[in-house]
Amino acid sequence: MVQIVDKKVNLEFPLGHHLHCLIAQIPNHLRRAEAGFALAEPARKWAQVEALLDLAVTGESNLKKLHFLMLPESSIPFARFDELLERIRTGFRPNTVTMFGMEHVTLKVYREFLERFREDNGEAIELVDRDIDSGDVLEMPVNWCCTAIKEADGKLRVFLEAKSHPFHGEEFLDKVHDLYRGRHFYLFRSRPACFNFMVLICLDYLYRDLYSSNIRQIVDHANQLYFSTRQGLDALFVIQCNPKPEHRAYWEVLTGFYGEYLEDTPGVRETVTVFGNASVETRIEDAPAAGEFGRSAVIINRHHKLAKVELPEFSTDDFGGAPLCRLRFGTGTRLYYFNLPQHHELDPRTTRVPLKVHAIMRWSTEEKWVRVSGEEMVAGFEIGQEA
Repeated sequence: MVQIVDKKVNLEFPLGHHLHCLIAQIPNHLRRAEAGFALAEPARKWAQVEALLDLAVTGESNLKKLHFLMLPESSIPFARFDELLERIRTGFRPNTVTMFGMEHVTLKVYREFLERFREDNGEAIELVDRDIDSGDVLEMPVNWCCTAIKEADGKLRVFLEAKSHPFHGEEFLDKVHDLYRGRHFYLFRSRPACFNFMVLICLDYLYRDLYSSNIRQIVDHANQLYFSTRQGLDALFVIQCNPKPEHRAYWEVLTGFYGEYLEDTPGVRETVTVFGNASVETRIEDAPAAGEFGRSAVIINRHHKLAKVELPEFSTDDFGGAPLCRLRFGTGTRLYYFNLPQHHELDPRTTRVPLKVHAIMRWSTEEKWVRVSGEEMVAGFEIGQEA
């Protein structure tokens, strides 16, 4: 199983106030390539991403308060990696975390990028080098992501992770279709805010072998953190390109994560889990239509009460009776801007909702992001009891 590596980062989040997150639920058009899959329309994809970056830089729609920006798995053209980092370095505000999935590359190229950012990825290099020393693996495709953190003093730090879970391409007998399996996850421990978070790639959230699982390792690590420091895992971000975002396996893992069925898990009791998926317009070459993409979601424990809401753009529920509260978004190409709940259970003396949607934007025919109007938002509006 993977190794969890603690990383201290300098983030001065506002104490005692909620943080803000933006999910970019944008489409992926992927085609087969020598190394896994590549973006079929990289210029069009970059135009959407660049328009989003412009919003974040100018602070439009209250984005001056943006702390976490999520883009889907495999969503950034490899040729634009340096340009994206430079936009973050020069334009983003301090105390900003940007998470994005990269176009597939070979393990040889991935290793070169780890070396380039060795200061932040030294432990990962050691783990990758063990695999390289063990066999002929340099041409294996790597599904990878980047967490770019602009710290309080303006320094940009770059952390890279490779997906540990296999993918449908490995159903072939030909070994060259196998995906390299990552060996590490980062647990970011921000100071002085004492806000701890992790980033996973899609099915890494579910992956298990016969005797252990990624999520159980995360729970155990968070519990040890709680027992030693009285801190826990505050947020778990999962970037996806998933045609089955509500598969039964997710229900099972979330139920075990948030429910005290075998033991108390104080390290993850207040964790906010954020799933950022690709939109319904996603297309993958040679992949059968296996369901709808989209349905990004925010999960909090059941002690936070959310009013029952059913809107075209988002709704709330308990995910089929699971011990949690879920804010569930739609399937379209959207930007979802919301706040993360504060790190405590709901005050019984107030009816204030701990999780609010601040803005939703759609991709217009003029190829720019525009805010969804109030009329669009409330069409078919229904509101009821607590979720």
